[in-house]
Amino acid sequence: MKLRELLQGQDVIKTTVDMDMPITAVAYDSRKVTPGSLFVAITGFVTDGNFYIPMALEKGASVVVTAVEPEEDIPYVLVPSDRFALAKIGENFYGHPASSMALIGVTGTNGKTTATLLLKHVLEVTKGAKVGLIGTMDNQIGDQSIPTDRTTPESLDLQALLAKMRDAGCTYVIMEVSSHAIALERVGGIRFAVGAFTNLTEDHLDFHKTMEHYCDTKAELFARCEKAVANCDDPWFERMCAKAKCEVLTTSIGSDGDICARNLQLLSDGICFTAVTKEDTVEVKLPIPGKFTVYNALTVLACSVQLGISLQAASSALATAKGVKGRVEVVPTPGKPYTVLIDYAHTPDGLENVLSSVRDFCQGRLIGVFGCGGDRDPIKRPIMGKIGTDIADWSIITSDNPRTEVPMAIIEDILKGIDPEKNNYEVIENRVAAIHHAMDIAQKHDIIVLAGKGHETYQEIQGVKHHLDEREVVASYLEETRN
Repeated sequence: MKLRELLQGQDVIKTTVDMDMPITAVAYDSRKVTPGSLFVAITGFVTDGNFYIPMALEKGASVVVTAVEPEEDIPYVLVPSDRFALAKIGENFYGHPASSMALIGVTGTNGKTTATLLLKHVLEVTKGAKVGLIGTMDNQIGDQSIPTDRTTPESLDLQALLAKMRDAGCTYVIMEVSSHAIALERVGGIRFAVGAFTNLTEDHLDFHKTMEHYCDTKAELFARCEKAVANCDDPWFERMCAKAKCEVLTTSIGSDGDICARNLQLLSDGICFTAVTKEDTVEVKLPIPGKFTVYNALTVLACSVQLGISLQAASSALATAKGVKGRVEVVPTPGKPYTVLIDYAHTPDGLENVLSSVRDFCQGRLIGVFGCGGDRDPIKRPIMGKIGTDIADWSIITSDNPRTEVPMAIIEDILKGIDPEKNNYEVIENRVAAIHHAMDIAQKHDIIVLAGKGHETYQEIQGVKHHLDEREVVASYLEETRN
């Protein structure tokens, strides 16, 4: 492909090369450069791709695309934004894969993973379609699972993945769209058939600094959609929709939305409610407990309607859905009188939602095991400490993914939010030991909620990922204590 073709749709400030030169590959990691490549130097948070230009040229890069004019005499193209350039170059290099599929983007603090997985199921059942999914747990092409390290891949990798989905025959792609993905142009240039907003609660303020900036970043999704879906019960709804340039279908528990949930039944094994619109009234059942599941189901129903699926058909499909791994997931505890649930709740709102939902059907004590991630927004740590000890009968505060931070330093931050009068918690730094202890003290009808890890099967300590699957931890301890 010629350089000129790769730069189509991209403003060019200056160039020192022949725009008709052939390009064989594109890379933003200098280690992946091959002879004839175009190297995009990305200005990052940890490192700066411009530092690696000499290495890229040494490995055979034909040209460098950068937003920082080089002082050296090298072949380069100067652009206003290196991140947007990478997104457009990737789109051109892979032949605009998104244009041949309907893309649905779901954003929000909580609920993205469950909503996207449920919507995938609805599309497969109602449309008989092959569906791609890009998300936190994994990426999927139909039934094929592809491991992932981040919610939304870097733009070049995203375009490569979309091309695989297109080539595999996918006609729909459902994507979790993180605020980082929008701010860092990972979804630059992409138009969505439908964009959906679940909710907004405190998270990622280490990156966004304020809730207003966090909201405004997510709101950019609605400027890139043909149709939109939004939870109008959320206090950030109005600000979120301020930039919408399309039809917005609203959802609500009550009577304020275009699709409303009434007659809620919150059960230990799922939820039931009546979905009501001006034209239809349908009964909805889903085998995932919790009031937040009602909101997730409403998001899925509204997205389905925006995609031309009837409310009745979408509801019928939801009734056949299975639970989502790591989202209020029941862990087998044969022979034990208590229940263990695993949930990904790692934000204040997420923790409050899952504990409050379990409280609705818990007949014994509610035991919460939770921590906070390292190298992430520290503001939420004391808030989660307060929520955990206010709602749970007994809390065990432990490590999550400390990453490069000292685990006890994170725990000390969590403890700052706990009322000094509280005596319903303890600290066990080692997460496995904390789980074992929760199982030791659990009695008949108690429910243990292991919050924070969810689908993850590792714990990151000092930058190293150690295998840790909480399902295995529970199973092995049951076996150990049985003998």
